[in-house]
Amino acid sequence: MKKTGLFLVLLLSIMSCQTSKKQTSMSSISENTIQATIDSVKVHAPEVDATMITRGVTHAAKFWQTTDGSETDFLQFCVANFAKTDAEKQRLFATIQTNLETLFGNYNKISVNLKLPLHVVGPDVTPMDEQFGAFDPFAHFSDDMFASKIAFTTLLNFPFYTLEEKNKLGKTWTRQEWAYARLGDLFNARIPAEINQNIATQSTEADSYISNYNIMMGQLRTEQGQQLFPDQMALISHWGLRDELKSNYANADGHGLEKQWMIYEVMKHIVNQTIPQQVISNDAYTWQPLSNKLFENGKPITPTPEPNTRYEKLYNIYKATIAADAYSPTYPTYIQRSFDQQMEVSAEEIETMFTQFIASPQVGEVAKLIETRLGRKLQPFDIWYDGFKSRSSINEDELTAQTRKRYPTKDAYEQDLPNILKQLGFSDERAHFICSKIQVDASRGAGHAWGAQMKSDKARLRTRIAADGMDYKGYNIATHEFGHNVEQTITLNNVDYYLMNGVPSTAFTEALAFVFQKRDLALLGYKNNATSQADLQTLDIFWGCYEIMGVSLVDLYTWQWLYQHPDATVEDLKATIITNAKTIWNKYYAPILGEQNSPILAIYSHMIDIPLYLPNYPYGHIIEFQLENQVHDKNLGDEIQRIYPAGKLTPNYWMQHAVGHDVSTTPLLESTKKALKTIN
Repeated sequence: MKKTGLFLVLLLSIMSCQTSKKQTSMSSISENTIQATIDSVKVHAPEVDATMITRGVTHAAKFWQTTDGSETDFLQFCVANFAKTDAEKQRLFATIQTNLETLFGNYNKISVNLKLPLHVVGPDVTPMDEQFGAFDPFAHFSDDMFASKIAFTTLLNFPFYTLEEKNKLGKTWTRQEWAYARLGDLFNARIPAEINQNIATQSTEADSYISNYNIMMGQLRTEQGQQLFPDQMALISHWGLRDELKSNYANADGHGLEKQWMIYEVMKHIVNQTIPQQVISNDAYTWQPLSNKLFENGKPITPTPEPNTRYEKLYNIYKATIAADAYSPTYPTYIQRSFDQQMEVSAEEIETMFTQFIASPQVGEVAKLIETRLGRKLQPFDIWYDGFKSRSSINEDELTAQTRKRYPTKDAYEQDLPNILKQLGFSDERAHFICSKIQVDASRGAGHAWGAQMKSDKARLRTRIAADGMDYKGYNIATHEFGHNVEQTITLNNVDYYLMNGVPSTAFTEALAFVFQKRDLALLGYKNNATSQADLQTLDIFWGCYEIMGVSLVDLYTWQWLYQHPDATVEDLKATIITNAKTIWNKYYAPILGEQNSPILAIYSHMIDIPLYLPNYPYGHIIEFQLENQVHDKNLGDEIQRIYPAGKLTPNYWMQHAVGHDVSTTPLLESTKKALKTIN
């Protein structure tokens, strides 16, 4: 998961909100003054296109309040600060982007350091660690930029373009014009520091809750009292549980299916909040998930259910987030900010794309193939079927033995990063440069990648590394996060304008992370010579999309419901998430995987601590498939370095540059048809 900390989430939130207490009182500038100002600036800057003057003045006027000065002050400010020539505008842009790199880079670095005790393995987290981790050094940025008039100078000279306008006009823009437009995105709103800080606090608390939510697998028991998992195995929800379930498709001890059922029962208890509070990150009790019986020193005791903590964390983020809505004229809901602003694809487009995909006839055909390969009827947890990957035929203990030997410490992994890149086709020089910008840490949570925001800083790669070395799960996650870090480093250091750094949305960095993760076994020296490898890869991506699209719809429908029910309680929210999960399951998954009313689509931790991030994963898989088609007969390292310096274009323009086509599910659906024919 790309996690440029909560910094990125908060930065985007900041750019979506305003300081006035009511949207109706946002501007103190009358229409007459706006027109008078436009006329005055035209006289002041006769060489500038009149439409740009109108756009800039009108946009700046939206945010001018009485505390910023009188209407006369506004007119005088605009005349004095509008760039009269292209040369003046270019110099102004250069100054702004240089200083923004300084500000964003250092704010980001402060955030990384303050959150180190929460994110990286070390002494037990203290309440003071939590307080510093929740502190947002960026909280006053918007207030300061508007108070200093820097924001108004930017608004005046680099006005905002909507997503629709970018998609319409962008095909004729130069790189510089794109950079100007991205600068225009920065101050399309104002946010009061207290709202921003509360969002940071609630998000950090939710993140800490998720990062420290472990199930002690060695303490689980069957109804007959049998222990299936080894002592000391602690799996984080949901990532670790899911990955352990996947690994048991290649289980060699004869208990694979039994283990999968047990994990599935654990997941349902987490979703329903019937999980005993006593067993969360605690190995003092034994637990029978099927009957939900709890034992202490072999004696039965009464379990205390977790008191809806999971949903309370999400509810707190919701309340903090909607406090910003009244201040955002461009994107007045968190849903719009998540899709139109951050993903740059509307929620309606995503919903249509996902529902059409998971209702496609290919789903049933792939399911029949999986059933044949397993030799049994499909079960609900087969939504995580992992048998199309090469590793599905290799026992995970064997893989873990390899990874622990190769990477006994985080330093050993960090030192090997250049060799990994060279295996993927990067030159020695480029591999060492990119890896010199990446630092590896042992993660408390499942793992994440946190990018730098200035060229002099390093990206962070976090994954779980035990005292006896990196197990295969940690290695697999690390390979995924390394893909993020490579993207983060290239799109910061090799993009022509700082304001164009990054990718269109997190889906595009997820795509590269998937490309890396898919090659984890090859990087360990395992070769797949099967002639059907490409077809199996297609089916693997298809089934992964089928899984995560349903989860994403639960996330989306829950937020739509929240906006329709602003007075909802935590208990209401819990009931709605579970209902949404069951409804989507019954419509799209029960006919394929069985069991009516399974709540399992609600297990994903992302919807608790990073709401509406989930749609980036299936969207990223779609992009991944198109990228794989592009690079399959080319040098991967060369193609990555050709494609990713395009930076922050809108999605379809980026994809046109990368592969020559728009983002689309059609190539994956058509290739799935062909793969099924070949394999069958």
